[in-house]
Amino acid sequence: MELTAEIIALLASVAFVAGFIDALAGGGGLLTLPALLAAGVPPVAALATNKLQSTFGTAGAFYAFWRKGHIELRRFAWPCLGALAGAFSGGLAVQYVDPSFLSGLVPLMLIAMGLYFLLAPKMGEADRHARLGMRGLGGITFLIGFYDGFFGPGTGSFFTTALVTLAGLGLVRAIAHAKMLNFATNIAALLAMIAGGHVLWLLGGCMALANIAGNQLGAHTAMRFGGRGVRPLLVVMSFLLTCKLLADPANPLRQWFF
Repeated sequence: MELTAEIIALLASVAFVAGFIDALAGGGGLLTLPALLAAGVPPVAALATNKLQSTFGTAGAFYAFWRKGHIELRRFAWPCLGALAGAFSGGLAVQYVDPSFLSGLVPLMLIAMGLYFLLAPKMGEADRHARLGMRGLGGITFLIGFYDGFFGPGTGSFFTTALVTLAGLGLVRAIAHAKMLNFATNIAALLAMIAGGHVLWLLGGCMALANIAGNQLGAHTAMRFGGRGVRPLLVVMSFLLTCKLLADPANPLRQWFF
């Protein structure tokens, strides 16, 4: 496939917007992954390149939250280890899936994630009583991590939801710790995909720089204003990009059903 300067610039712009949204509420991959696929990047390469750019963006947001004292590294060591192990396993597993099956599966997963973001309940700002210990939470983060390594979009929101409902964290602290866990899953999944040779380095590097800038802006916005108000925009943009994927006559879903 050939990636022109215009396509790279467009995908970098998408990565900036995705980074901003991801730092606020998670789900930036709902924009970057379908954009990569719409540009003609093969499914596994799209997943790998998306993981590269999101790793750097998430690292920037994680550092911003950590520098402001919102993250407890020691307390969340077990959830972090669970996330690492799950993501590495998922990153290995996806490389053995038939690419045509992935091409048909991805739009369905994107639609499901968009509906989740649209229908998920609102989360409060105040800390509450934890329903699950850190080791138990590590089991949950392993499952979310496997999902992130295998697919990815929405992982930040899943972590945030788990931290609010199970660990009793308020929204901003949950977003901050979700960045830490998401950074761990990104690193683990990226290493698995680098080993498989699927990363498009030039494209991923350009998108990474844009994603870092967007994540930094989003992290500071979240610390000042909270993480609400971005879901409708995220869902609409995700559905539009998914529709573009489904409009492609070569998409396996069109061949299966029409």
